[in-house]
Amino acid sequence: MRGNMILRIAAKMLIPCILLFALYVQFHGDYGPGGGFQAGVIFGSAFILYALIVGIEAARRAVPAVVSRVALALGVLLYAGVGVAGLFLGGRFLNYSVLADVSTAGQHLGITLIEFGVGITVAAAMITVFYVFASEER
Repeated sequence: MRGNMILRIAAKMLIPCILLFALYVQFHGDYGPGGGFQAGVIFGSAFILYALIVGIEAARRAVPAVVSRVALALGVLLYAGVGVAGLFLGGRFLNYSVLADVSTAGQHLGITLIEFGVGITVAAAMITVFYVFASEER
């Protein structure tokens, strides 16, 4: 598939649009359908499309396995960190209201951070799983 010029050109045109759509879904998730999980899946699928078109070696150079594993940890830490921040500010775990002076602003900040952590984790998990299966010798 790496030799097919039409697929390469189409993928180079589609991947930026897919990534932009993932950002839209990520940051529009608290106003409508979407959020971190969906955005992470879309972002991960754009990377997998890139890897399928240019090859696994080039994909590993673009996003090394260590980067995806660190992103896995950072996404989970961001999610848990928002919960612990609520505890330290006098609320309950994942109580977003205490994150800002105005309750609604705290809720908006909290859900945005939570969804971003979920998006990072899901995208990194998809990339990591793809790396594991793509490196299997058959």
